[in-house]
Amino acid sequence: MDTAVQTLHIDVVSDVVCPWCFIGQKRLDRAIAAVPEVDVEIHWRPFQLDPTIPLEGRGRKEYMLSKFGSVEKLHEIHARIESLGVAEGIDFDFDAITVSPNTLDAHRVLRWAAANGAQVQGRLARRLFQLYFEEGKNIGDHAVLIEAAREAGIDAPVVEAMLATDADRDEVLDEAATASRMGITGVPCFLFESKYAVMGAQDTDTLADAIRQIAAAKARGELETAR
Repeated sequence: MDTAVQTLHIDVVSDVVCPWCFIGQKRLDRAIAAVPEVDVEIHWRPFQLDPTIPLEGRGRKEYMLSKFGSVEKLHEIHARIESLGVAEGIDFDFDAITVSPNTLDAHRVLRWAAANGAQVQGRLARRLFQLYFEEGKNIGDHAVLIEAAREAGIDAPVVEAMLATDADRDEVLDEAATASRMGITGVPCFLFESKYAVMGAQDTDTLADAIRQIAAAKARGELETAR
């Protein structure tokens, strides 16, 4: 590959209550580490697995049973995800989750985090995954979101003030709708240079290979990005 340093942009379309997105985040981090010669910048884009959940959330047990039908089926699904999580360093604790939140406000805070830079947004995305899946926190709760923002390095009083308004709600909803119009029906989806999509929580090697190949094509001037 051309040795000239270029930045490869990856948009990660995800929802912070999607366990596969948490697994995908871990695999993407490892893929990036496996290709140190490529400078990668990640942007997190909104997707809502279920925008019909009320803003106050729903009881987790009732909600999941309505989706999967039985406790046995739910345990089977959770066991599979937990075993995959162990391999990625994730300690899924589904029993600790009591609320299935609406994630609109979480995506609003992630949008504001991007104004502080891709690294800050990335720290917040990772923290929200941890809070929900490993600590069982309600990431629809404003107090939880404000504290997560503070931990990520964002001005917490500003986030608190903005959450009390409708700021950027329409923008987040429009962006999520755009993802649907692009044909994204499930997450995670990794968009490379706004042109090439890798769907699902692919393994680390697959993601690393995509980074190498698309970065090489960009270095050769073969990409016309939409950026």
